[in-house]
Amino acid sequence: MFSILRPFLFNLDPETAHDLAIKSLKFDFIPEKFFKVENEEMLETIFLKRKIKNPIGLAAGFDKSAEAYTSLSKLGFGLIEVGTVTSKKQFGNPKPRIFRLEEDEALINRLGFNNDGLETVVDRLDRRIDTSVVLGVNIGPNYDSSSYEYDFLKCLYNIMKYSLADYVTINISSPNTKNLRDFHNEAKLESLMKDINKLKKDPIPTTDMSIFLKKKIDFPEKEIVDMPIFLKVSPDIEDSSVEKISEIIINQKISGVILTNTSNVNRSLLKSSDKHQVGGLSGKPIRKLSTELIKKFYKKLKGKAYIIGVGGVDSGKSAFEKIVAGANAVQLYTGMIYKGPGIIKEIKKELIQILKAEGVKSIKDVVGKGV
Repeated sequence: MFSILRPFLFNLDPETAHDLAIKSLKFDFIPEKFFKVENEEMLETIFLKRKIKNPIGLAAGFDKSAEAYTSLSKLGFGLIEVGTVTSKKQFGNPKPRIFRLEEDEALINRLGFNNDGLETVVDRLDRRIDTSVVLGVNIGPNYDSSSYEYDFLKCLYNIMKYSLADYVTINISSPNTKNLRDFHNEAKLESLMKDINKLKKDPIPTTDMSIFLKKKIDFPEKEIVDMPIFLKVSPDIEDSSVEKISEIIINQKISGVILTNTSNVNRSLLKSSDKHQVGGLSGKPIRKLSTELIKKFYKKLKGKAYIIGVGGVDSGKSAFEKIVAGANAVQLYTGMIYKGPGIIKEIKKELIQILKAEGVKSIKDVVGKGV
């Protein structure tokens, strides 16, 4: 179906095509069984101390405002991450702000955290029915916020309060929000993580921190749920930052790290005429970059935190590369833009073939085996 629709979709502006995809997914017209494959039990793994059906996830950025996560969960994913969500609704940067680099099987975006805002997303997530797929919420600050730290805490507080997700990702790595990547600085990151842990340990409801929903009139009396925290890291960091960030992850008991976000460098070998557009580069050109960073963090973390690998995942082979490099799970986004929703089924098939060829019974047995 996608091969028929692709020429039409790729004639549209990328953002228009994306909005059309989100609207189409809401119809939920493809049965879940269509995306199942034989021997899928070989892909079962442990993530956040629970069994999930496979380690293939959807990266944040596709379903920014949690509009279609229910339908997306039926495409065969083992985990889905929505967002990035900000405290207040945000339009983002001026259009055009997404560029297809078809010759490179890549995207450049400078969206700027466009989303419907925390209150709307909280209300949508409160309707969640299917809990078989791990759900993460990626959070970030508004571009005009007087305190990025406060925005992170407010978003986290409300997601924890309503028990809306299985984990929350602190996005410090988008290249499209001014000074956001400053949080890769050791002192700044450690301070933020200490504030987050303090909030988790001793949450104090305040009028300006809370989002009240009509169905949640018991809000002040509800007990806060301890929420696993993931950190989403830039692919453009120096080796020295790997050790410092890993130490903070371990010392502050952060549950996991997502490697990586988009890159605002690495353009020299690209073929597309749009390669110099300002924004974050995703897709095949950063595949090796993110995989190498996974290996480096895996060596430092030594199993003390989960790793989700992102960047250029568009096949079973590319997913397997990241898993043997140390990733417990992988996420994709750009790969699905180019290959359609059937990519999840194809990745599962190819992963199973690779495992059989390697004489391995379960995907969880190969995590980090290439390091």
